[in-house]
Amino acid sequence: MKPVSTRALAASLALATFTATPLAAQDTNIVVEPEYEAENDPFIWLEETRSERALDWVRAENEKTIDALQSDPRFEELKSEALAIYNAEDRIPGVSFTHYGMVNFWQDAKNPKGILRRTTLESWRTDNPEWETILDVDALAAKEGKEWVYGGMNCLPPDGTRCMVYLSDGGKDASVAREFDLESLDFVDGGFELPESQGSASWVDQDTLLISRDFGDDTVTDSFYPFTTREWKRGTPIEEAKEIFRGEKSDVSAGAYLLRDGEGTIHGRMAYRGVSFHEREYFVEHDGEWVKLDLPAKAGPYGILDGHMLFTTDVDWETSGVTFPADSIVAVDLEEWKADPNGAQKVLVWAPGERQTKRGGGSTKNSGYISILDNVKGKVLKFDYEDGGWGWTEIDLPKNATVGVATASNETDQIMFTSTDFLSPGTYYYAEDGVNLEIVKESPERFDATDMEIEQFEATSADGTKIPYFLVKPKGMKMDGTTPTLLYGYGGFQVSQLPSYLGSTGKMWLERGGAYVLANMRGGGEFGPGWHQSAIRENKQRTWDDFIAVGRDLVARGVTSPEHLGVQGGSQGGLLVGTAFTQAPDLFNAAIVQIPLFDMLRYQYIGRGASWIGEYGDPRIPEQRAWIEGYSPYQKLLEEKDYPRVFYVTSTADDRTHPSHGRKAAARMAAQGDDYLYFEDMQGGHSGGVDNEQRAKLRAMQLVYLMQQLFDDKNGG
Repeated sequence: MKPVSTRALAASLALATFTATPLAAQDTNIVVEPEYEAENDPFIWLEETRSERALDWVRAENEKTIDALQSDPRFEELKSEALAIYNAEDRIPGVSFTHYGMVNFWQDAKNPKGILRRTTLESWRTDNPEWETILDVDALAAKEGKEWVYGGMNCLPPDGTRCMVYLSDGGKDASVAREFDLESLDFVDGGFELPESQGSASWVDQDTLLISRDFGDDTVTDSFYPFTTREWKRGTPIEEAKEIFRGEKSDVSAGAYLLRDGEGTIHGRMAYRGVSFHEREYFVEHDGEWVKLDLPAKAGPYGILDGHMLFTTDVDWETSGVTFPADSIVAVDLEEWKADPNGAQKVLVWAPGERQTKRGGGSTKNSGYISILDNVKGKVLKFDYEDGGWGWTEIDLPKNATVGVATASNETDQIMFTSTDFLSPGTYYYAEDGVNLEIVKESPERFDATDMEIEQFEATSADGTKIPYFLVKPKGMKMDGTTPTLLYGYGGFQVSQLPSYLGSTGKMWLERGGAYVLANMRGGGEFGPGWHQSAIRENKQRTWDDFIAVGRDLVARGVTSPEHLGVQGGSQGGLLVGTAFTQAPDLFNAAIVQIPLFDMLRYQYIGRGASWIGEYGDPRIPEQRAWIEGYSPYQKLLEEKDYPRVFYVTSTADDRTHPSHGRKAAARMAAQGDDYLYFEDMQGGHSGGVDNEQRAKLRAMQLVYLMQQLFDDKNGG
């Protein structure tokens, strides 16, 4: 099993399918009913995802926005630039080590929905690898009349010839799962097939699956995620699958899974209850019973390595007279742990230094690897259990860059790493022995970075905290406040925002004289769990303060001015941008609000909103409602205020944050006579466009909007 942190799972957030937060339905202090907000919201009907009146409104808004942006003479050129980058044949095809080859998922002009394909390591290292197609998603979609979006597959270890393939219709989080044979390269006739739902399936053996799905009859949580797991035997009706674990309806999600090592050996069954987005209870099956593990709520399993069970914690963990610091990795002997899950001796494997945090990793047959941030700069550490203790080696990768594990083999010590920054395309490094590196692939440059530079500054937030941010700008740029500047941020769910190659932004924005800023607010994970936990729930306003502080600092330094400063963010970042332009409307002249959370007094009833109460609080509880009411952007859209011309971007198929957040915000601005743009993609889920043509169109529209607002005069001329 590759080590995977609970934080990495949660990072998929408003990013992920499974980790989330429950409604506090059991809390007797809840007094605010959904009908209260509904009665006071004239645009509540826009929460109807696909009603005719809602879609008629969407089509009318889309028509106005398309006319405003796609008629701009710059649109076609920008779209062509984006599409050329997205479809470039010289892109490095990212691959994964698997038992059945080096696997890649590829989309281009000929394969807009994509093909899953494989090759050998030797062939991949050449300039023109020879590929074998595993699954042609375009052909499958055309055959079945569906807008299939490939969602990955998991295969039965160790041979990996039988797999469950996940497909979503139009990019929704919910997906179907079908059994696929990697020897015949076809779906198995009469094989396992799961109807559309949130959830997962994992292999026990060739004839048995553990499945967590919506089984009807009250088997999903208030957040709409499964909370039961069943064992399904081949040849039996799915309705007769035996339930092996059940959580609670008030959980975010719950389920059971197999504990496997890197060789595919099963060491037992584990289960979890997601009692909030950031808190879980874990269980292990012991002597036929589910035994709850004595772990902090913000700690969990990290994997199996060198005969040890590893755990990681986001809080200080005091056990048996020893305190393991937050963000550390802790080990127990695997056999001792299996014999006594709560009594096995625990030892420290790794703990962060000052301003350090881990952010993922991987494992080969004999070693583990973790990527860490050291003052928002990347390192990779290799760790092994030798001579009765844990030892560390730092991998010799570029300094002052974002580095990480690209893929690792469970069968050998082969591993690949990547490095990048804002101006440097990705470089792939390969090590046969896990340590001695050679460069095997370098991404082509997509824009001219010769006269560009990267600087890092700090802004001072409202409470005095120093907030770092990166600035990418032309060398020798005049600090006279005239540079069009795009400020991007996220600031939530312990997700780190790191330097990565700007690609299309470099070509479409930087080459035209713009500057780009990436802010590292509290609420993210750039400096570990404490950086995140200091800006959630009652302290969430700190994230918004941090972002606004960065904007003011850019103006104070002369980088830009309010007339030329724009902000952009998606999902939690859409909420961030919403709070920014409603709390400081005079600071910005452009705001791209993508797939946002916006009505925070009703968010728990919309889409998967109930799953994020652990991040924001529950507005049905008066004390917590007071936190949220202070910043909820939808309610802060006031007729007496002047806002920049906002651009809302949503997706009809987004079943995570739901398009109604953006819809209602736009409708409210329209009723107040405010200037705005609204575009809702009728396909594509929470992650946006489902093919490169669609992505290029959306990106070009965003850049046209930014240029109209920040490059052109205030009349858009």
